[in-house]
Order: sequence, then C-alpha cells, then structure tokens
Amino acid sequence: MTHSIVLSGHWNDICTPRMGVAQLTQMAFERKDIRSLWHELMDKATDDVAGSGMGMDLSVIAQLLGDKQTGLAIQNEMLALQRLYRSPCATGRPGLRVLALAAVMDIGGNTPLEFLLDGSDIELATFYVVAGMPLPAALPEHDVAIVVAPDGDAARPSMLAIEALTAVWPRPLVNSPAGIGLLDRDRLYHRLQGIAGLEIPQTERASRVLLLQLAAGSLPLETLLEDGGFPLIIRPIGSHAGFGLAKLADREALSLYLAEREEPEFFVSRFVDYAGIDGMFRKYRIVIVDGKPYACHMAIADEWKVWYLNADMALSVPHRLEEAMFMETFDHGIAARHAAALAQLSARMGLDYVAIDCAETREGALLVFEADNTAIVHDMDPPSVYPYKSAQMRKIFKAFQAMLYRRAGRLRAAAA
Repeated sequence: MTHSIVLSGHWNDICTPRMGVAQLTQMAFERKDIRSLWHELMDKATDDVAGSGMGMDLSVIAQLLGDKQTGLAIQNEMLALQRLYRSPCATGRPGLRVLALAAVMDIGGNTPLEFLLDGSDIELATFYVVAGMPLPAALPEHDVAIVVAPDGDAARPSMLAIEALTAVWPRPLVNSPAGIGLLDRDRLYHRLQGIAGLEIPQTERASRVLLLQLAAGSLPLETLLEDGGFPLIIRPIGSHAGFGLAKLADREALSLYLAEREEPEFFVSRFVDYAGIDGMFRKYRIVIVDGKPYACHMAIADEWKVWYLNADMALSVPHRLEEAMFMETFDHGIAARHAAALAQLSARMGLDYVAIDCAETREGALLVFEADNTAIVHDMDPPSVYPYKSAQMRKIFKAFQAMLYRRAGRLRAAAA
C-alpha cells in the first residue's frame, strides 16, 4: 500500500491541544484533586475535534483514577474524531518540532516524551496511528519524527501500520520499528546472546498446553529452554510491573501456578540469583541515548522480585545514599566496568533511545532482564527525599533533546 504523506506548517489548525500525560501524571503524583478536574473537563468537553483534547485528558484522568476501561473507551471515541494532538511547550518560539508516532494504547504504553522534553524549546505533536484508518489530509510539518509505540502483541496492529508509513517517511526518524520489534523478551535474548561480559537468560514463549505437559512430566524442560532448569521465572505475555510474575521451584509449583491463571501464553526463563554478598538484590535502570549510557535509578530490596515502586526506597536513607552514589560514580563505575558489553548491546539493538533493566551477577557480568523504549523517565520525585535525582534526570533529558537536534541535522544543541 502506497502512502502519500502531506505535511503542513499550520500546527494549531491541524493539531488539537491537550494538557497531556506528563502534566496530569504530575498532578496525580502530587496527590492533587484530579477528580475535580475530571468533573470540570466533563462540563466543558464537546463531542467534536475542538473538544477532543479535553476528551483525551479525560481518558488519562480516568486511567490515573484506576478506571482503565472507561479511559480507553473515551480515547477510542476521541481518536475517531481526531488523531493529532499537541502537548504544551515551554516556549512560544520552539527551536525544534517533533512528531511522535504512537500506538492506540493505555497511558503506560507509548514512550512518555513529555517528561523527556520538560522545560525545553522542543514542541511535540503526537499522531495516533490506527490500523485500517487512512492518513489525515495533512500531518504537521516537523524536523524529526520518533516512533513511541511499544513492541508487543497489544501494539502490533498500530506498529505494523507505523512500519509501513516509516518506509516512506519524509523526515529523519528516531527509533525504527525494526529496532523496537527486537525488544520483546524472547527476541531480545536471541539478539543479545553471546555478548562477552553480558548474561541474559534464555526466554521463550510457551503456551498453556505446552506448560501443562511440562508440569505433568510428559515433556522434558529442555524442549523449551536449552539452558533451563528449575527454578523458573514465569509471567503472562503482555504483563507489566510484576503482574503474574512468579518463581517456580518445581513441576508441582508450575501446575499450581497454571491452575490459578487463565492466560493462554507465557514467557518462561531460568532464574538467576543476583543477590549481593549482603543478601540484597540491586536492580538498575540504565537509559541509553545515542549509544551513551546514563544512570536512571537503582532499586534495592531483600527479595528477587524488585522494581522501583515496590522497593520502598523512600523509606530507607541508606538505600537512597547508595542510589545517589550509583548515580555519582556511574560513568567510572558500572558504565566503565561494562563499557564493552553496553556498547555491543546498544549496537545490536540499533535504537537511538532505550532503557534497560539490569543487575550484576556474582561473577561480575551485566545481567539483562529487559529492554524497553517506553519506560518512564521522570523528574517527579520530591527533592526533599531524593535531593540527588533531579540533576541526573535533567542530564538524561538534555542528552535526549540534544540527540533529537542531531537527528534532525541541526548543529546547535537543545536549550540547556
């Protein structure tokens, strides 16, 4: 199918303004009364293109309040009216214009660019690519486009449509669909295996039927995982933030797990014990911008299933001091120890911007859990608790903004 992409400089005419995900998430994070804002917007919103921006904000608020079903229903109604939206910009005279190509997803699905562009002179418009719908008469003129849709089954229809579009895209493109397509857990393993100094457990998709056979002992585990053995790590495909994630000690545990879950397909990998000599588990998020790694955060917990929200870092001064030291010494610490592995990882993924969740094994290898182009990188944490974080986040933001300028072929760096 041939696409004819027409660009227009009249952003305000073809893009509907909205408050956006970052501003609304910040309000919720600060425990502001977004429910009252919901009622205020409901009174003002109209069922047309002009009102669709408020409708998209209502969709975000509903999801922030825990009503994902209503939020997505509102979003679908708005996208039937309008698929082009512009986010607030810190300046009335933007130095760069960026167009994001997004999938039809919940608020955690697409790369949250608004956080990364906070306070900059970069103006952002987002085009939601809906499979089967024709292009608008015109898309906003821009200096560089970026694919913000995720990999994964839920986004597949939008991503296939984006891939067809970007094959003939008239402007420089950041984060190609082909590179993003390598980030699903099973594909990432096959892409990164064999890198010296890097360990990534084999991860494979497994149907419920196959897993029931493994649990019953009618199939050996090696038919699924060549390097596998109990304990196993299992999670439903498409799950996030630890939903359905479990460590299974044996076949009986696998059978009990499947009896409690309804999903048809799962990711399975072997468990790697990455506890330090003190028995604590340390999980890092590293952001790679244009090939250079940056420290994003470190979560510390006494159990293997750790991510930043469940680590309760705000409750532990020693853990926050360790995270601050992780950030301060990152360039000549972890980044230096794993420089070759990180460089190979970045080259094989071929993405301009990506986050990896990782740790260090007891043998000193870089242990990679997952990679994601849509991980949230933000500066919302209170400086009274995390005085060391803001400067590090701003460092990442500026690197990302400068990368956009370079990809657009512009000589000057983003506003500092």
